[in-house]
Amino acid sequence: MGAPNLLNPERRMLRAMQLSEPTRMWDLSSILAACEWTDQAVAVGAGHGLQNHGFVAVVEDLSQEVKLDVEGEKAVENGLLEHRLWAWMQSEEAATMGALQQAFERHEAGPGVGLLKQLGVSIEGGALQFSNAEEITAKIDARTAFLGALPAEVSDVDADMLHHFSARKNLIQIVEKTERRWALTPQGQQVSPDELQETNVIAELTPELLQGEDWKNAEYRAFDVSLEAATPRTGRSHPMQALIGRIRSIFLEMGFSELVDDYVQSAGWNMDALFIPQDHPAREMQDTFYLDNPATVELSEDLTAAWKSIHESGGETGSTGWGGTYSAEVSSRPLLRTHTTVNTIQYLARHPTQACRVFSVDRVFRKEAIDRTHLPEFHQIEGIIMEEGANLQMLVTTLKTFYAKMGYPEVRVRPAYFPYTEPSLEIEVKWRGKWLELGGAGIFRPEVTEPLGIGSPVLAWGMGLERLAMLVLGLDDIRQLYVSDLEWLRNQPIL
Repeated sequence: MGAPNLLNPERRMLRAMQLSEPTRMWDLSSILAACEWTDQAVAVGAGHGLQNHGFVAVVEDLSQEVKLDVEGEKAVENGLLEHRLWAWMQSEEAATMGALQQAFERHEAGPGVGLLKQLGVSIEGGALQFSNAEEITAKIDARTAFLGALPAEVSDVDADMLHHFSARKNLIQIVEKTERRWALTPQGQQVSPDELQETNVIAELTPELLQGEDWKNAEYRAFDVSLEAATPRTGRSHPMQALIGRIRSIFLEMGFSELVDDYVQSAGWNMDALFIPQDHPAREMQDTFYLDNPATVELSEDLTAAWKSIHESGGETGSTGWGGTYSAEVSSRPLLRTHTTVNTIQYLARHPTQACRVFSVDRVFRKEAIDRTHLPEFHQIEGIIMEEGANLQMLVTTLKTFYAKMGYPEVRVRPAYFPYTEPSLEIEVKWRGKWLELGGAGIFRPEVTEPLGIGSPVLAWGMGLERLAMLVLGLDDIRQLYVSDLEWLRNQPIL
């Protein structure tokens, strides 16, 4: 019987198997030794090819193995968190919550106390107390021993310990293993050894090959053109970058120009220019990243004097201002911008009489706790129109046009409050039968425009890019947008 279209590794493996007992079961290590290979992938690939030809039969044994994960390796090296906390408690004359928080990092103290409570430690009047020290020590030692014995088969480990550590993050992982064994089939035994001589098989025709005469007597690998071919992987834009490109093209179609500016700004331009009072909660450190270097940002005295007048008494706008005392020192504090409006207001101040339509899609920074809907660094989409005669109807029409181009034809607005616009609107679009709030809009107040010499009405609106991306991609966790998961990225729709 012939051996059609066998690759050299397949010929070597089949020839080695024919030299042994016909009924022998070959494992991976024996195949590697007999064929003088070191690469497991070569052996598995050759076995798969021989199986397709019917020359070998494959037996696969599936098993699960428990292995240490990233935090598990650290625990084996440095000790489990509860072990380190317990050792500290036993070394302290009076173990208190305050002392524990001083001795351990915040990310360890909180979870660690929870682990100690599960072991039988109680908290009374701020003091950590226990009555069963030997039992607690035994439980911790058993957990330590469990991790030290890994890797191990799932069937060989304690089920309670496996359940306990599976509920803790990144301590263990369960890996599925496949062990393959191969045996000759009657068809494989009948292949003539003369057919199994390794040759130089040509798998690709090249111009260099065709220029000579060797191709006439060469052996070529045959291909079954009726088989399905794998789809080649090609490069593509990240969904976020694709969405930014789509938004840019829409703004450009609508006659807007793009504005790009610096991340580092002064509190004056970021907040005072927008009539946000200096005692506003947004000024607090938990909301804003203030900088130590540079220590200050220079602002002109005319500018700070104008803001002082507006904030304290309303200046000449007819407003009463916010009252209180304005501080030029607070205005000069440097920060990472909390919105892109800080850049558009500076652009308008540099061109106070020139009609314009500008937009930006850029990064902003706020000191947010990371969760499924918040990030400390995110993108903001903003559009600005300044021209004589601009009004609320123009703003609403522009909003509806923009969102219709984004694929959301049903748009509605409702009254809202923002410190630097009046009237102010919240924008909602209909998605899957529900109204979702996607951004804010309004007309800049006189307290914002008049100190900068801006005489025409300014229409403005903005929204968070990540929130729009979650809507477009059907996500419920904003962090998924920044996970380096190639398979997830490949499966995303082209925007």
